[in-house]
Amino acid sequence: MIATFEYIEQIINTCKKAAQANLETPSRQGNLIVLSSQDGTDVMITGDLHGHRRNFNLIRRIAALDKNPSRHLVIQEVCHGGLTYPDGGCMSHTVLEDVAKLKTQYPDRVHFILGNHELAEMTDYPIQKNKQMLNFLFRLGIQHVYGPAADRVRQAYIEFIQTCPLGVVIPGGVVVTHSLPENVDKQGFDVSVFHRPLDILEFLEHRSVFRLVWGRDYREENAAAFARLLQANVLIHGHEPCPEGYAAPNNVQIILDCSAEKAGYVILPLDHQEPWTHQEVLARVKLLA
Repeated sequence: MIATFEYIEQIINTCKKAAQANLETPSRQGNLIVLSSQDGTDVMITGDLHGHRRNFNLIRRIAALDKNPSRHLVIQEVCHGGLTYPDGGCMSHTVLEDVAKLKTQYPDRVHFILGNHELAEMTDYPIQKNKQMLNFLFRLGIQHVYGPAADRVRQAYIEFIQTCPLGVVIPGGVVVTHSLPENVDKQGFDVSVFHRPLDILEFLEHRSVFRLVWGRDYREENAAAFARLLQANVLIHGHEPCPEGYAAPNNVQIILDCSAEKAGYVILPLDHQEPWTHQEVLARVKLLA
């Protein structure tokens, strides 16, 4: 059943408001969210969702942003995955819409960082999994609900995604990004991408943003080199499936995954005075259920 005109306009307006809220977030500095104790009490950091509706609902329940008015919430990678419509279209676009709604509801405290699957939607970069084109299934899902208005709705999604921050900086030397570039220890990385206005070319293959969200180089030497560039002690990422809900591939990185039955998250206080250690942050990781 095609959505009503009123609902279509509501979704488009919500995405536009969420995009504006991304740009006007008080703690945003360039393309980063930089949190301090003046911004709140703590921050809940979650992993890739990939359309997992149950885990998204659990995240909202645990975050309890209405009951915790000083808590921040970091969300990442919701597109591609989860339930499907009878015609096979992907329903993950509905989770993206709910993230946009959450951003408009708590504009200063919800931070949806850019992931590679959202980037793929924004740039029409094809992603194939299990012999299926995820981009096509995503568009089929939008078409299923919005019919002739599908292109307008998808464009509103893109406007929201394009304004998403690239990462979150947390007191004590913790930096959250979707992933990290490969071969930073050998090739370096242009960290000015976190601070300067982004040209659309930065989102294309092999450019800075693309390298940031697509990299899968989990060597400790690479993680340490990236951490040094960011003046970080601990890096928290998503991007990689984790059967246990989280993983620690080295002594610098922690990977969180919320796309399956076991889903990891961590809550960190914002008044932490000393530099965090990898073991201290890892000890705080919990599972949603």
